[in-house]
Amino acid sequence: MNAPVEYEEAGPSWKAWVIGAAALSLLFGGYWYMNSEKAPTRAKKPPVPVRAAAVERRDMAVVEHTLGTVVPFTTVQIASRVSGVITHTYFKDGQMVKKGNLLFEIDPRPYQAAFNNATATEANAKSKADRMRRLFQENAIGAQDNSDAQTAYAVAQAQAEVARLNLEFTKIRSPVDGKTGAMLVQEGNTVIANLTTTPLVTIDQIQPIKVSFALPQSDLPRIKARQKANGLTATVDFQDQDGHPIQTDGPPLVAPVDFINNAVNNVSGTIEMRSVFANAEDTLVPGQLVNVTVQLNDIPNALTVPHDAVNIGPDGNFVFVIEDEKAATRPVTVLFDNGKSAAITGALQPGDQVVIEGQLRLTPGSTVAVEGALERPVKGKGKGKGKGKGKRGAAKEG
Repeated sequence: MNAPVEYEEAGPSWKAWVIGAAALSLLFGGYWYMNSEKAPTRAKKPPVPVRAAAVERRDMAVVEHTLGTVVPFTTVQIASRVSGVITHTYFKDGQMVKKGNLLFEIDPRPYQAAFNNATATEANAKSKADRMRRLFQENAIGAQDNSDAQTAYAVAQAQAEVARLNLEFTKIRSPVDGKTGAMLVQEGNTVIANLTTTPLVTIDQIQPIKVSFALPQSDLPRIKARQKANGLTATVDFQDQDGHPIQTDGPPLVAPVDFINNAVNNVSGTIEMRSVFANAEDTLVPGQLVNVTVQLNDIPNALTVPHDAVNIGPDGNFVFVIEDEKAATRPVTVLFDNGKSAAITGALQPGDQVVIEGQLRLTPGSTVAVEGALERPVKGKGKGKGKGKGKRGAAKEG
């Protein structure tokens, strides 16, 4: 009788597969649960607070700002033309004097005596010359005797005139209207004629007065064009000891540029210019440093933004524009920057909002929140120059 045949299973049974699948489900489910509980939720970034200004279209003056030095219109060193003792002084240190005012008097007595002697000699020579002329006309003397008498009279006249001038020179008068400096030779001292190394006093003519300043030689084409077309004018502002402008109650001092030097300074690369101011109120003092503004051109109908809106990037100047509460960059070209406003060209329109504060935290696409009122480009003169620096060193094109 044959035994029953046993068959071996080829693989795991279906029960083993079910148990394995359940175990894996529990394992992955626990891992997901544990990690999902510990994973932080990503917070939405808050908007970046910024200040903004509106783009404007207006005419903009192209100006240069520089330092100027006030110089006297005329400086006169007063010296004595005759020798003697100063017997009187007729002014005080720092006094305003007029042309012809008496300043000093030299002891006139020696010169009065010399003048008296010279006039007496002149009178005697004249009498003799008249007599010799009559005798010559009567053929009583020769021509040589008459000529000698006439010559002696002419010499006596000249000597009398010299004596008269020396007597007049004992009274020293101001040759100009101006302000005296410190008296360098006091009353009672002896002075030597024409000793120019030690003047008696120095007088500066300060009404009118000059302001000297210099502009870069690169501005020469615009200087010449403006001078030929409309003429150049210089506006003077004052500054404190730190170099900051001082606001004054009176109107700004404005005068035409009436002198442009004939050569460029080869050391500084600048050309000197001067303007004359009436200085009726004695506002300007010789040696004073002042801020000078010279208008060289105009940019009509220019797009303008505040100076702080312009930034520099690897590809040049740009501004951040606010669109739908997000920041976007726009490349711009700076035509002129006066330190407060900049005239630019680029894909902008009047009324567009540009960021003027908070740019350091912005990237293209950042959400922004505008704080404060919308500002406008400043229309004043500002302190910058045509080829200055923008925000964070942004180079401007002059």
